[in-house]
Amino acid sequence: MRRLRRRLSAPERRAAARAAARRLARTALFRRARHLAAYLPVSGEADPRPLIELAWRRGKRVYLPVVDAVHGRRLGFAPYGRSTALRPNRWGIPEPARPAALRPPQRLDLVIVPLVAFDRRGNRLGMGAGYYDRSFAFLRRRRWRRPRLVGLAYAFQEVPCLAARPWDVPLDAVLTERGLRVFPASGGRDEP
Repeated sequence: MRRLRRRLSAPERRAAARAAARRLARTALFRRARHLAAYLPVSGEADPRPLIELAWRRGKRVYLPVVDAVHGRRLGFAPYGRSTALRPNRWGIPEPARPAALRPPQRLDLVIVPLVAFDRRGNRLGMGAGYYDRSFAFLRRRRWRRPRLVGLAYAFQEVPCLAARPWDVPLDAVLTERGLRVFPASGGRDEP
């Protein structure tokens, strides 16, 4: 899948990113979100930057994940604006260089999550380090309703079935250039 992502041309990537942003912007899930976390793409990942731009224009607060050394292998979320200075973290992923304060995952409304592959049940294959699963483990308990986790992918990244592990946190939905697919069985939480 990673090889297929990298084979896409720049115009194909831009067109997919714009189409995905337009599709999500029409949903109540996006309209209701005040605090939205996303990522900056690496290694051919689907690009959330058009969605980030749209969120800024609509007055939403945007955050980027930061590998948080204080809390082990979990993510904190740093405010991200047009003038935020970035630096690569130890994995080469851009993150805010000097975040003033990190927002905890529990205080986000919507999180756009990168992935390598997904299946029709909302299972996600990431890059293998487990940062998102550890950071959002609290969502496996039914009492948590937010944030909503939406995987961002190209439609071709869907696979028939992924083996879910007990620690995996399922996605609420996946957004592709073809639309938003909601997974009603996302841990017993209400649909987005």
